[in-house]
Amino acid sequence: MPLTVPTDSMTAFEAVTWFFNQGAAHLNLRDETMDLMRHSWRELTVSVPVRLDNGQLKVFVGYRVQHNGARGPYKGGVRYHPNADLDEVRALASLMTWKTALANIPFGGAKGGVVCDPMQLSSPELNRLTRRYTQNIAHILGPNRDIPATDLGTDGQTMAWMMDAYGQLHGYTPSIVTGKPVELGGSYGREAAPGRGLVYCLEEWASLTGYRLAGAKVVIQGFGQVGSWAARLIGTLGCVVIGISDVRRGIYNPAGLDIQRVFEHSRREGSVMGFPGADSVGVQEFLELPCDILVPAAVEKVIRSDNAGRIKARIVLEAANHPTTPAADTALAERGITVVPDILVNAGGVIVSYFEWAQNIQEFRWEEERVNKELERIMKQATREVVAMAQQERITLRQAAFAIGIQRVARAIELRGFV
Repeated sequence: MPLTVPTDSMTAFEAVTWFFNQGAAHLNLRDETMDLMRHSWRELTVSVPVRLDNGQLKVFVGYRVQHNGARGPYKGGVRYHPNADLDEVRALASLMTWKTALANIPFGGAKGGVVCDPMQLSSPELNRLTRRYTQNIAHILGPNRDIPATDLGTDGQTMAWMMDAYGQLHGYTPSIVTGKPVELGGSYGREAAPGRGLVYCLEEWASLTGYRLAGAKVVIQGFGQVGSWAARLIGTLGCVVIGISDVRRGIYNPAGLDIQRVFEHSRREGSVMGFPGADSVGVQEFLELPCDILVPAAVEKVIRSDNAGRIKARIVLEAANHPTTPAADTALAERGITVVPDILVNAGGVIVSYFEWAQNIQEFRWEEERVNKELERIMKQATREVVAMAQQERITLRQAAFAIGIQRVARAIELRGFV
């Protein structure tokens, strides 16, 4: 299929498909195999009626998209967000397929979502919403069929509710979801896994390319679970975090920020805003701060064609899901800026979800040291494979990452006789 000219107006799924086509172009695959991989296997839309605290009945819309299960059970988070529409969920499900294949863990790709603003719902309302959503998609879930997890707007408590709702239908089944509280079978190290995996990826990439991390100045957009853990751990590599932002504002100090104090301030005040000894920076300008490494760790499509030319970092480490549009990705490559792609950088979460699932099935808990050691092994192996292919084929890291994932899924499809 010819590669179209990328634009910022592409939908989320169109953007992911564009990246897919770029990666697949470096493989000798049959057209029918590629066509099968571009499409979701199943897309389910459900109504989620919820009785609000004020007595009003409100009907939300929920989705579960199962993109590809050739390599194992479908795996992917559940997102509660106003923009969690079908196109967005479909795109994220596709990314999960390539991410799990790139990490070489035995899962396929899926994603779920409910169109809502969780910040506007009370805890009892979220509980009722989660249970009804789970009941309405339970017939396509299962420990060997489809395993949900946390995502934007959901957390360990959400997964506990999902596990309980599923268990009321099928019996006690802790392996039905991952990202649970440790007390209910969750894995040690799961909360820090996306940030810790990012650090392992960066460390290995720097070692392979000869990049000096000591003293490298880092700007992190987003201070949620991924961004906050990345900020707290990246200093172990000798990097200096000089900028952090949240949904409201960013803070900047070219001499470096005391991350533990920023974290405590954010928890106390509900934002990084007002942190003493740092300049306040607008959300739009934040990505354009002078730095060595930029870490977008918030939402999608923050680096676009209209701001890619003003990015001053030499390395973009994608901790969020598809934070860079195809048009911006092309612009950054033309400027010689290295983009380490999301399906590699943020794979730590699903890798430790795999560990959690395996522990639940075996009914045997790993110590956190073992979790982190296995996470490091898998992240660094995947990074080595991506860098090696990129160097050998003279392609970008994103093209290499997609090509590796696509090749593994295509092989499973052919072995299983799907085409």
